[in-house]
Amino acid sequence: MGIDWGTLAGVFGVSLGITVVVVVMFSLGLAAWARAGHGEPAPDRSPGRHQKVASVAAVLCFAACLAVAAFGIDLIVPA
Repeated sequence: MGIDWGTLAGVFGVSLGITVVVVVMFSLGLAAWARAGHGEPAPDRSPGRHQKVASVAAVLCFAACLAVAAFGIDLIVPA
């Protein structure tokens, strides 16, 4: 019984890459959510198109994170 080090390194690389992507997407989602005004209210900003775009961007980022997590769970848990 031997270890295929190339395959192990590939799995490590893909896992690290996906982890970084999910963390960045979640961070971007939080930043967009705050920019949309869903955090503390900012009196100097008037509601407008930029807030709607930021809200949509935040929801898309969170949905991407959720999709990656659901796919990972689907791979791990047998059907």
